[in-house]
Amino acid sequence: MSYAGKNLRYLRKLRGWTQEECANKLKVKRSLIGAYEEERAEPKLEVQKILCDIFKISFEDLLLKDMTNVKGTSYLDQRRKLKMASSGSAEIQLVPVKAAAGYLAGYADPDFLDELNTFTLPMLAPGHYRAFEIIGDSMLPTPSGSVIVGEKVEDMEDVKNSNTYVVLSKNEGVVYKRIMKNNRSKNKITLVSDNPQYEPYHVNADEVLEVWKAIYILQKANTVQRWDVNSLAGMVNNLQEQVSSLKKKFN
Repeated sequence: MSYAGKNLRYLRKLRGWTQEECANKLKVKRSLIGAYEEERAEPKLEVQKILCDIFKISFEDLLLKDMTNVKGTSYLDQRRKLKMASSGSAEIQLVPVKAAAGYLAGYADPDFLDELNTFTLPMLAPGHYRAFEIIGDSMLPTPSGSVIVGEKVEDMEDVKNSNTYVVLSKNEGVVYKRIMKNNRSKNKITLVSDNPQYEPYHVNADEVLEVWKAIYILQKANTVQRWDVNSLAGMVNNLQEQVSSLKKKFN
């Protein structure tokens, strides 16, 4: 007996998709989703593959396991517990660029986070970590496409001026910047780019949803921009002037 149709319905509802939205994800007609879920038709192999890729499950799980109930709990809840129990080191969830927009809505949703790919770094101490892929040149010399591994900051009082952080806010989404705190106003922070061509800007503290202290930067080989001495000196002087100006405003 195949559970593919039943599991498809469960997984679709788990993500809150309509049949139309699910059909678009699986690249089939909406009527076929109804036929699959009512077990009037069996999903084709290519449809099964897309479904397995989306939910990070095996063909065996899709076809042979009833995901709606595994020993009294949902299949994905059980899977999440087993995955965490088997991980001997800190598990890091990766938020790629293509998932950044969805992260703003799903950062606190266990089902959304469970769909993210994970990896481990043996040098990390126990803690709460997440990794974010960044794009753009605002933090040069850190190149576009780098992955910032961050440790969760639970209290904004622990944020250190001029250190780098991944910041999730309601209006800006995910950004990687240096943080400057305003001693005069606790309800604002200033985000500063390493590339002095980008002006610092302010964010209201109550708009900040998450802050992750940058611990490691992972990047492809030979992607770091090379600077001549004069250009580098000019950038450093420009950045120092910006920081000095900000400090005068805040103190």
